[in-house]
Amino acid sequence: MITRTRLAAGACALLAALTAGIAFPAPAAAGEPTGEDAPKVNLVLDVSGSMRTRDIDGGTRMAAAKQAFNEVLDATPEEVRLGIRTLGADYPGDDRKTGCKDTAQLYPVGPLDRTEAKTAVATLAPTGWTPIGPALLQAADDLDGGDGSKRIVLISDGEDTCAPLDPCEVAREIAAKGIGLTIDTLGLVPNAKMRQQLSCIAEATGGTYTSVEHTDELTDKVNQLVDRAADPVVTPVATEGADACAKAPTLKSGLYTDREEFGRQRWYRVDVEPGQELRASVSVGADRAVNPSYGVLLRAVTVHGREIVRGEAAGNGRTDVLSTGLRYPKAASDEEDAPAETVCLQVTNSFSVAAGVKTTPGLPVELTVDVVDGPSDAGDVASFGLGRGWWLLGALILAGFLAGLLWGWLSRWRFAVWRTN
Repeated sequence: MITRTRLAAGACALLAALTAGIAFPAPAAAGEPTGEDAPKVNLVLDVSGSMRTRDIDGGTRMAAAKQAFNEVLDATPEEVRLGIRTLGADYPGDDRKTGCKDTAQLYPVGPLDRTEAKTAVATLAPTGWTPIGPALLQAADDLDGGDGSKRIVLISDGEDTCAPLDPCEVAREIAAKGIGLTIDTLGLVPNAKMRQQLSCIAEATGGTYTSVEHTDELTDKVNQLVDRAADPVVTPVATEGADACAKAPTLKSGLYTDREEFGRQRWYRVDVEPGQELRASVSVGADRAVNPSYGVLLRAVTVHGREIVRGEAAGNGRTDVLSTGLRYPKAASDEEDAPAETVCLQVTNSFSVAAGVKTTPGLPVELTVDVVDGPSDAGDVASFGLGRGWWLLGALILAGFLAGLLWGWLSRWRFAVWRTN
C-alpha cells in the first residue's frame, strides 16, 4: 500500500510539474514610460461650518483634522512635494455665489517646510460652504506640470453644496485630461449621500474612498496615501484613438490612456517587425453607473481589414473594470530588409447607461502595448501556441498517458513478484 501511494504521488507530481512548466511562463518586461519628476500631493481639507461638530473622539472634526495633519507633516517623505488647499475656510456669509468660490491654497505645492505648514494649519477655523467641485478644479491646477505622480487627498464631512457643478463630473473631466492624477477621498463620520459622492469622485480617477470616524484612523490613512505617492509608478501616456485604422496613431511599447464613447470603437496602429511578437491588453473603467451585461473586445486586424487574432469578449455585469488581451507572433523572414507589418488594434465596448446618466466624457481606457522578440525555442510558451489552448490540452493528455503506462508496468511487475514468492 505504501509503495502504491508513493507511486501515485510521484506520477501526480510529474504531471503537475509538466503542467506548471507549460502553463506559467516568465513574464516579459514591457518598455513602459515612467515619471521621473518628484511626486506631488495636494491635501484638500473641508473647513466648512459643519467641521465644528464634536463627534470624533470627544473633540471637533476640525481638531481631529488638525492633529492628523500635524502628524502627517512630520512623517512626509523628503522627496514628496506637498501642498494644502482649503474649501469653505474664509467666507462666513449666506451668499451662495460667493461661498462657492471659497477655496484657497493654504500652503503651496513644493518642498515642505514643516514649521511653516503647521503654522498655517493652526490658523484654520470652521467657517463656510462646501465647494468640493471648485476646490478639486483648483487643486488639479496646483499640481499641473511635470511627469511625476500626482495625488489629491480630499477630506470632507459633507456633500458638495455648490451644485450644479457636480464633483463627480469634475473628477471625470480631470481624469479625461490624461495627466495621471489620482483623487483619494476620506469621509468624516459620513452619511449615505456623502459616501456615494466621495466614492464616485475617487472611482472616476482610480482612487480610493475611506470612511473615517477616529483621529488615529485619519492620520494613518493620510500617511498611507502620502507614502504611496512616493512609490515608483508607471505614468500612462495620453493618446487619442481614431474611428478608423487609417487615421489611427502609431503606438510603440508602453502604457497609454484614452477615452471611449459608449458603444463606440477606437483604433490604434502598431508596427511589428518579422520575428517579433505583439502583446496587447486593454482595460475599460466604469466610472459611473452602467447597465449590467457589458464587455470589451480587443481585435488585431490587417490594414486591409482581415482579422488576425482577437481577445476574449467578456462581461457579466458584476465588475467595474473589464480587461482583455491578445498575442500575435509575426513569423521571421529570410529577407534582411523585410518590412514591418502594420497591425491595427480595435477596441470596442458594449457599455450602456440608464436614462439621465451622462455619457460624456467617454469611459476611461487603459491600453498596454508590448512588442518583444518572438519565440526562438520550445521553452517559450508562445512557440507552443498556448493562445489557442489545444497545445496545453495535448500536453496534459500525453502526460496522463505516460503516467498510466508507468503505473500499469509497475503494477504488473509487483504482481509477478508476488506470484513468484
